[in-house]
Amino acid sequence: MFRLAHISDLHLSRMPPISWGQLANKRLLGYLSWRLRRHREHLGAILDALVRDLDAVMPDHVAVTGDLVNLALPAEFAEAAAWLARLGPPEAVSVVPGNHDALVRVLPGQGWDHWRAYACSDPDMPEADHDFPYLRRRGPLAIVGLSTAFPTLPGRATGRLGADQLARLDRLLERLDGGDQCRVILLHHSPVDGVSRPRRRLIDAPELRRRVAERGADLVLHGHEHAFRFDQIAGPAGPVPVFGMPSASKLSAGADEVAQYCVYDIEGSRSEWRIVAESRCFVSASQVFVQGARRIVAQRDDILALMPEAGGESCRRSA
Repeated sequence: MFRLAHISDLHLSRMPPISWGQLANKRLLGYLSWRLRRHREHLGAILDALVRDLDAVMPDHVAVTGDLVNLALPAEFAEAAAWLARLGPPEAVSVVPGNHDALVRVLPGQGWDHWRAYACSDPDMPEADHDFPYLRRRGPLAIVGLSTAFPTLPGRATGRLGADQLARLDRLLERLDGGDQCRVILLHHSPVDGVSRPRRRLIDAPELRRRVAERGADLVLHGHEHAFRFDQIAGPAGPVPVFGMPSASKLSAGADEVAQYCVYDIEGSRSEWRIVAESRCFVSASQVFVQGARRIVAQRDDILALMPEAGGESCRRSA
């Protein structure tokens, strides 16, 4: 059995010093949002509790699906790299960027480069020649990392993969087709239509779904919506499960939005992967993460369902 933890939308909460010159762009709206609301919602204490809980859960690998920072300031990217080091070395953690990580363009060496080692292919993979998609093989998993992050106009948080990345993804999935590994796709924006409002959607989600429908995947993980979601998209041999995680740092009374992450216990073979998904929910009263709902991804008549398993509290009750 392989244990994969999935966290998203960290929005690391310590805002570095910022000059007026750095706010002369889209960062101004993000800064106002932070000062008025977000600094009370995304808390460093929750992230400290998250690290402690991950140490106790002991996953074999951790997937981080974007929005590590808030305003794409150079100091924020450096802080994000230091925080990722608390989770583990690059070979134990896989990261893809989110829209906040690409809020504005930054100079080479001042942005994602700080945590590039967490978002790259294994050195012996053909994909090592470009950034995304990347391919990392970990135990029974083939982890495929995509970037949907690019700077957008103020008021928009859309994502885009682009024709080049989609073409490379098609070739990669074709190469993985027929193999014996569980193919896990990481991205920030949801690939499912209707999940996001138009200004927050993945622009080329239909093209991504078409490639998965033709080539196949076994599990898709995303963030962005700050709420728990379970969806499905078509695959060549049946539905593919899609999980969306809330922010791992957000203080909220909502059951689907409370700070949480998910642990997937994956075992089996290419003919039938068994995935048990366990949510881990933050409890503000005790400042710890506890086990939430525990469910098995089951296939019934070409429809995926989350079948409840005994034990564990719902996030609503835990929060």
